[in-house]
Amino acid sequence: MRRIVTATTALTLVLATAACGGRQDTAATDAGGDVTCQVGQDTRVGIATGNATGVYFALGNAFAEQVNASGSRVQATAAETGASVQNIQQLVAGSYDVAFSLADTAADAVNGTNSFTAKQPVAALARIHTNYTQVIVRKAAGIEDVAGMKGKRVSTGSPKSGTEVIANRMLTVAGLDPATDVSAQKLDLTKTVDGMKDGSIDALFWSGGLPTPGITDLLTTAKDQVAFLDVTPLLPALQKINEVYQEGTVPAATYRQPADVKTIVVPNYLLVRADLDPDVACVLTRTLFDRKPQLEQANAAAKEISLSTARRTAPVPLHRGAEKALDDLNAPK
Repeated sequence: MRRIVTATTALTLVLATAACGGRQDTAATDAGGDVTCQVGQDTRVGIATGNATGVYFALGNAFAEQVNASGSRVQATAAETGASVQNIQQLVAGSYDVAFSLADTAADAVNGTNSFTAKQPVAALARIHTNYTQVIVRKAAGIEDVAGMKGKRVSTGSPKSGTEVIANRMLTVAGLDPATDVSAQKLDLTKTVDGMKDGSIDALFWSGGLPTPGITDLLTTAKDQVAFLDVTPLLPALQKINEVYQEGTVPAATYRQPADVKTIVVPNYLLVRADLDPDVACVLTRTLFDRKPQLEQANAAAKEISLSTARRTAPVPLHRGAEKALDDLNAPK
């Protein structure tokens, strides 16, 4: 009993010492004052990414490595997650300090709409790469367009992911009820690709950068059995929901396809809590751009990260620490 008391007392002293100026492990909150872009204490941050075979995961891990190699006192760790909606929920809850998110989901978060019942206190470090909506069907399923998915087994992505948000919106504007008109398979990309290969899934939605490793795997393994759908006829209806949706193209060379594929694209943002220590936010933002060549080696989608578009995160506000970093880097306003 005496040993237990002694151990408890020791633990209390350790915690008290930490609270009175010992080593800081978690990122501090914004205490006001000038942004110096200097972090004075060891600080650990967690990064919420996405599915293991997606671009968020590849870039998130590469970003963590570059933060750790930046010479600052910030150390980062990336984790696999369900992506956008879940990322924002866990960011606000304090489980992570940085989160990848699609712009449409981030807009819902700050506006308190759709997946969010209240306005979420998040801010952006920067706009980063673009997500391409990749809709692929098994040729044997006879699906010619999204409306033709009625009665089919369709992967709408991981629960609480940006892919699921876009998939459900596309199905809805195509005249289908996602809950009843399709057999929705709420699977991550790895399981989705496996299902497409073995025939247990007829179609998939995926929102990701180019190239997405899991999609490369599918199109390499089952290239004669699957095909992309052109979903741009749904664009006008989607733009009534959110103007962030735009037309884009998946170049033929990306996945060694016979021709380019027109599709719908959405930008991505790197998010933090609105009250994050601005010096930490500044370090993270500077690292994103200072070490962009290293990120490009992890995935070609990082080539799209640009100072020219970094501030374009409306309606999500830029974090003031990010503003300082972008000012120092002469990013256009």
